[in-house]
Amino acid sequence: MKLPFFQVDAFTNRVFGGNPAGVCPLDSWLDSDVMQAIAAENNLAETAFFVAGPDRYHLRWFTPTTEVDLCGHATLASAWVLFEKLGAKSGEVSFDTRSGVLVVKKAGDLLSMDFPSRPGEPVQAPAALIAGLGCAKPAEVLRARDYLVVLESEEAVRALRPDFAELTKVQTWGIIATAPGKDADFASRFFAPAHGVPEDPVTGSSHCTLIPYWSKRLGKTRLAAHQVSARGGELACEDLGARVSIAGRAALYLEGSIYAG
Repeated sequence: MKLPFFQVDAFTNRVFGGNPAGVCPLDSWLDSDVMQAIAAENNLAETAFFVAGPDRYHLRWFTPTTEVDLCGHATLASAWVLFEKLGAKSGEVSFDTRSGVLVVKKAGDLLSMDFPSRPGEPVQAPAALIAGLGCAKPAEVLRARDYLVVLESEEAVRALRPDFAELTKVQTWGIIATAPGKDADFASRFFAPAHGVPEDPVTGSSHCTLIPYWSKRLGKTRLAAHQVSARGGELACEDLGARVSIAGRAALYLEGSIYAG
């Protein structure tokens, strides 16, 4: 079985930046265990698979160990492949996903995604969360799908040296660390070691929680975000109420074929 495959660096305008995502267009769905095996073989934070439907594309995402309910950078990468490689004619593509319908619009080289807002609620931090991050007492801790740990400065976020074994004890999908940014409205990092992603370079889905938090705190709806991982990434964000807009660019790293037996 020979399948087309693309690797796209998302939330960056250059190769070797942003977050690499695998994108595998399909004529029809493979068995879930085959897609999971491909994602494990790719060993990227996420590999996306999509199938064309009568009105929308159907999109699924896999980490090396599990299928996920929402992924921003692999959605951006999938839309880029449709626009730039597979001849999508309009300036908009829509995906049916486990998180509902997601729309991606193209304006020049900028792709903007319409995602659900997931504001966090204040919670008591589990001991393993603070021990695993290795940080001083955070300013705030909130919880939506992920824990949101608010620190005092971007320098504190950059300085984190997480104990991933300790973080796997935290009952959550992922862990976001954030603070006011130096060259952006806010900075963040994202960790999901229990799901095969120790640190994600740039995370679209975490901004479903980051955007409503920083929009309320800063009193503005349009925000510039910087994920300060080693690869780094830039996101243009907007709080739309029940939805958020997350925009970025992408660069093609690899185009080829998968031979899956």
